[in-house]
Amino acid sequence: MDVRKALAGALSRMWAALLDLLLPRACAGCSGPAGPLCGACRGRLRRRPHRCAPRPGCPPVWAAGPYAGLHRRVLLAYKEGDDALAAVWGERLAAVCEASGLVGPGTLLVPVPGRGPPHDPRAPVARVVAACGGRTLSLLRHRGRTRRQAGLGRRERLTNRVGAFRADRVPAWAVEGRVVVVDDVVTTGATVAEATRALRAAGLRVVGAVTLAERFVDGEGEAGEKVLRTPSKR
Repeated sequence: MDVRKALAGALSRMWAALLDLLLPRACAGCSGPAGPLCGACRGRLRRRPHRCAPRPGCPPVWAAGPYAGLHRRVLLAYKEGDDALAAVWGERLAAVCEASGLVGPGTLLVPVPGRGPPHDPRAPVARVVAACGGRTLSLLRHRGRTRRQAGLGRRERLTNRVGAFRADRVPAWAVEGRVVVVDDVVTTGATVAEATRALRAAGLRVVGAVTLAERFVDGEGEAGEKVLRTPSKR
């Protein structure tokens, strides 16, 4: 990384931290004064994780909540650069890992890579996994340029992710254990399915995936949230 860019990034984060101390922060959930996330919104965010509806090509997938309402607002604020929310989402990811039963001692969490440099520790998913405290290894890389998934239809999303990832530099010890894919939002499941394919092609045993939110292709909102409550009771 260029030294000047690294220095500029460090100064920018220091300046942002100083502003946080001098100026009141708005809550990412309700826009109230007790930011980055007020106690009431934090409490509402702590809903029981749920198992997602099955997606073609995907292993069992669990999510912290719906990609709607409060969950969506707070997640977007984090992805748009509010680093203070990384700990909040790390807590939620830890809850998903525990509720799913997919993650145990020795389980390896493999984050879906961001669009920045390979193995970028600043990628949103990578930061959440680090805050979660799980055993992590960034094995996935983009094969080349693909279109962003946002704005694509279901068929386009599935096609756009075919062959998008490769897994390299896989240590021998990782082949013996369980692997869980970590992503931010699951919609059609195209990204999770492609990540699973690439990891399995490298000889890894992928047992499931955990995400921060589940989005329904046919709509969001209150109707979606009612559907999501059912799996959590099983």
